[in-house]
Amino acid sequence: MSTPLISTIVLGLVLAFVLGTVAHRLKLSPIVGYLAAGILLGPFTPGIVADQHMAIELAELGVILLMFGVGLHFSWADLSAVRPVALPGAVAQIALATLMGMVLANYMGWSAGAGLVFGLALSVASTVVLVRALAENNLTETEQGRIAVGWLIVEDLVMVVALLMLPLLAPALKESTLTFSLPSLSQPGPIVTALAIMVLKLAAFAAALYYIGRRALPLILHYIARTGSRELFRLGVLAIALGIAYGAAKAFGVSFALGAFFAGMLLAGSTLGHRAAEETLPLRDAFAVLFFVAAGMMFDPQILISHPLEVLATFLIIVIGKSLAAYAIMRAAGSGNGTALTISASLAQIGEFSFILATLGLSLGLLPQQAHSLIVAGAILSIMVNPALFSLIGKVSSWADMFEGTPSMERPPLPDFPAGEPLRKHAIVIGYENPAISVIRALISHGIPVYILEGREVNLHIMASQLHDAMQEGFVRYGAESGANFTEASALVLSTPSHQRAESLAARALSENPDLMLIGYATTPEHEQWLQAQNARLIIQPETDQTSAAAQIADTIIDDGFVRAQNQTEHLNRAAVIKSKS
Repeated sequence: MSTPLISTIVLGLVLAFVLGTVAHRLKLSPIVGYLAAGILLGPFTPGIVADQHMAIELAELGVILLMFGVGLHFSWADLSAVRPVALPGAVAQIALATLMGMVLANYMGWSAGAGLVFGLALSVASTVVLVRALAENNLTETEQGRIAVGWLIVEDLVMVVALLMLPLLAPALKESTLTFSLPSLSQPGPIVTALAIMVLKLAAFAAALYYIGRRALPLILHYIARTGSRELFRLGVLAIALGIAYGAAKAFGVSFALGAFFAGMLLAGSTLGHRAAEETLPLRDAFAVLFFVAAGMMFDPQILISHPLEVLATFLIIVIGKSLAAYAIMRAAGSGNGTALTISASLAQIGEFSFILATLGLSLGLLPQQAHSLIVAGAILSIMVNPALFSLIGKVSSWADMFEGTPSMERPPLPDFPAGEPLRKHAIVIGYENPAISVIRALISHGIPVYILEGREVNLHIMASQLHDAMQEGFVRYGAESGANFTEASALVLSTPSHQRAESLAARALSENPDLMLIGYATTPEHEQWLQAQNARLIIQPETDQTSAAAQIADTIIDDGFVRAQNQTEHLNRAAVIKSKS
């Protein structure tokens, strides 16, 4: 019995799970394991060979859902906040990295189109890898983290434009060899006409999506949400994402990826945008895994033996060339060594958009198979070394600043607590790192005082820079367990991955205050069972979006009767004053 679809999905997911787990155990990104699974299932290695054409079709679904996710998390506000640095920096870095890729392509004798697509693929970093690295290094909520995310948003937008333009420019790009400029167009008429038609179709698509979708989609989501059926809501979100992507491609000639991106952008503006992102996350992750597996299936490991110098050159462009370009751009913009090095390390890898560009280049006949293999090899190697680069940031920053004669990090002084009574009706949160940072911000915005159990100097200085006004007002305090005042606290939020510390702290807190509300993150099944045994009021699942989880925690504390506290109005007024100062 022939079942190519089932075989491809089962083999891809099972092998990706096994090798992804191995990669995680080795402290590598699971993406490395997913790519390795594709390599083992591909036609270039012995053993089981999955259906490559079927895998590519499944990968297209992965692209649609990935781009839908990018649209859901796209924020003009986040981009505007770091626009003076991220916008020119990202554009300049893309240009420099693309030029480096074109130089290498010229050395290998490729066409102009191959050089351009190859260079663009090397210029864009992976959002998945970047966000994971920032979270693991407690940088998501810092200035460096916001710049890095804004930088990635600009890169994503440039790549969306590239995906739109390449099919139109493909005929001209095939004509000449690379001479470090686009080929001269002796007959620009057809291309100008094609561009005009594309712009008109895109404008019609955007208008239809804005005037119809912006009104209809939120209404549809709210109607489904009121049914109370989680299954229908999840199905509705997927139908919107896939339906708009498919309709955009058939009716307006827009790519699946671009249609899905715009669909995500529209839903991001809805009040149910966070829930939409949360509900589609499992399926997006599953098809994203199949996307990486399909990319690995097109990788020929023989290139490591037949073209080792080209692989090394590709790797150096990604890890060294891009990093130096980003560092120079950041320093020229007036940033310190710490920020510049963080951005450099953040961009020293490639991922999903690189594979999307490479796949498009292959389908258009612009890229040779060798180029795709070089891109996959560069991605695997760069993702493997990226964690090590982050670990070197502090040492290199201190060394560079020592010769520069400046402090390695600007550290604002920690504010002294104002004299007065200890916190009452407050929430106690463990540590100033994700996901606790999101929880702390949500609690402050809801008028709930916070005591942070934190003693690490680096985190204390980051906390002082981000929560300065709240700390000065005494609305946020920090220190050891001895100052937490468990007996008069409203809630204890166990947001640490250290189960031993969380359980020990909860035991002490509950012994002093049996009525204390317990809230915890279920990072493992065993820890979830322990939280249930302790009658935790709220248990946050690992797949829950951080923003949604933080809002749930704040709402739970308020719903439990915190709003009936005599000092609630005072708390809310102080929170409003602090927010206005910030």
